[in-house]
Amino acid sequence: MAGDAEGQRAAFVALHGAALSASGVPERYWDSLGHKLRGEVFDAGDYFGIMQVEEVDDEEEGDEEMEEQLKKKPNPGNGPCFKVIVTNENGLQASNPNSVFLIDHAWTYRVEHARQQLLHVPGLLHRMATLMGIDFHGELPDEGSVEQVLQDMWKYNQTYQLSQGTAEEKVPVWYIMDEFGSRIQHSDQPSFAAAPLFYVPQQIAYTVLWPLRDLETGDEVTRDYAYGETDRLVRRCVLLPWVPTEVLDVSCVTPEPPDEYYQAILAENKEKLPAVINPPVYAKDKVFKVFTDIQQVLNNLTHPRFVFTDNEGEADILYNFSHFKDYRKLSEERPEVMLNQFPCENLLTVKDCLASIARRAGGPDGPRWLPRTFNLQTELPQFISYFQQRERRGEDNHWICKPWNLARSLDTHITNSLNSIIRHRESSPKVVCKYIENPVLFPREDVGLVKFDIRYVVLLRSTKPLRLFSYDVFWLRFSNRAFSLDDLDDYEKHFTVMNYAPGVTLKQVHCEDFIPLFEKQYPEYPWTAVQADIFKAFAELFQVASAKPAPLGICDYPSSRAIYAIDLMLKWDTSRDGKRIMQPQILEVNFNPDCDRACKYHPTFFNDVFSTLFLDEPDNCHVTCIV
Repeated sequence: MAGDAEGQRAAFVALHGAALSASGVPERYWDSLGHKLRGEVFDAGDYFGIMQVEEVDDEEEGDEEMEEQLKKKPNPGNGPCFKVIVTNENGLQASNPNSVFLIDHAWTYRVEHARQQLLHVPGLLHRMATLMGIDFHGELPDEGSVEQVLQDMWKYNQTYQLSQGTAEEKVPVWYIMDEFGSRIQHSDQPSFAAAPLFYVPQQIAYTVLWPLRDLETGDEVTRDYAYGETDRLVRRCVLLPWVPTEVLDVSCVTPEPPDEYYQAILAENKEKLPAVINPPVYAKDKVFKVFTDIQQVLNNLTHPRFVFTDNEGEADILYNFSHFKDYRKLSEERPEVMLNQFPCENLLTVKDCLASIARRAGGPDGPRWLPRTFNLQTELPQFISYFQQRERRGEDNHWICKPWNLARSLDTHITNSLNSIIRHRESSPKVVCKYIENPVLFPREDVGLVKFDIRYVVLLRSTKPLRLFSYDVFWLRFSNRAFSLDDLDDYEKHFTVMNYAPGVTLKQVHCEDFIPLFEKQYPEYPWTAVQADIFKAFAELFQVASAKPAPLGICDYPSSRAIYAIDLMLKWDTSRDGKRIMQPQILEVNFNPDCDRACKYHPTFFNDVFSTLFLDEPDNCHVTCIV
């Protein structure tokens, strides 16, 4: 039997030890935790009880102690307040290896599915409304109650992410603990800690609860809702969903981060900057050997001056799908080898870096061609101050939360709820950008006026001097439903990326057909003028991105070339002289974009790209020089 127990323990630790260590669960509890998980032992009821706390009348508000108690009462909702206390007559000893408890999860969901689940999962809305103290009378879900739960859930939910799987499977999962777990209040000096644990054998997540000190009968069970946050101002901001406060005294100015910020990013990316080299010179009729792992290039590059090789060591051009890291070695050993990437190009392609470098063009608020953006990890107080100032002035406060580094609109959320934005910061590193509330719309016969975005492919030949081209064809993506500033979780109304969603219509319009339709809708705005403004924004972006030496800017490595896809929208704005204008808004810059549509409709696409970047022969190609 001892051998069995030892084997079970070893298996449990092999599967969960790393996660338990990362969550700070002391090892003395692991054996008992494994036993409780295997036997599905929920014994918290033997040790704890839920107690209802009476609300304080207005007359009693002079009592400072009562005021403090109220401040400690983050349990939201309009209903009664609860707290959890130790009821076991012997109290609870932190040193006892059995003092670890499982909390079940009442609801597990991804944000984009929350509304549908509340509407359609039997009993879910009723349970959530009761748990959150929301009045809900009746059998069938009604929009008002659903809306209230969607608003209040940010005071109750917690989050975790799966570390393995597809990009879709790694999108953060949110959960609400059962009635016991959800009644545990916040304290800056908590008596317990709690952390989610994904129990692999059952493929189920639980919350693990353990004491931080010895407790006596009647002591309250509390946890720190801002666990791990030491900065006083940031703690105040993180706790705002439960303890409302104004941070209008904080400046909302966000200057460009210091040099150390960029040096830390370089170190984290493990990128080694190249040595200084002289620009290589090639014979006029040289045929270049290309090593690539990109199928679209292999299938479509037919220019006679490029041949493919399977031998990376003999290649003249490395055209790789994944990020290249060791530029130092390449520059020292094979400086004449060209490649399709620039050192430090993540300053363009990662959203928080893009916002930082853009401030070189537009000051702390950023340039007019980029929506106002805050890094939620480092600029949370400034963002909250800005949000509250706009709220006070009665200005539109719709925002879009985006992960720093995910594509295809995954884990991207539109909201006007400050609580929601603050809590989204816990799931993965995010930026929050002002949502474009007045986009230029496009008429779809079958639908009405819809949002659209535009993708340009730009070719960066060099940074010193800056030489930038745009491919002459641009691509359009449309929403499937008429635009309005409501139903913020309606994907087909607010998003344009439809080619990855199953069973969703993908509307395609070629740019040559789009331009006359656009000019018919907006006769005062000829496309040539609109595109000139777009190219001006691109030029400014690449100028600031390469204005400082690496790692503060894109490295001017003479053997580097690159193509990027820039996604943008147009919004209505007012010029300095009071005219109504279409202002380009750059949404993101993509590294190694999917060129499937480009190759399908324009078979010479990669011939043009390679001629422009590697042969310096743009003249007979479908490209326009921007800089």
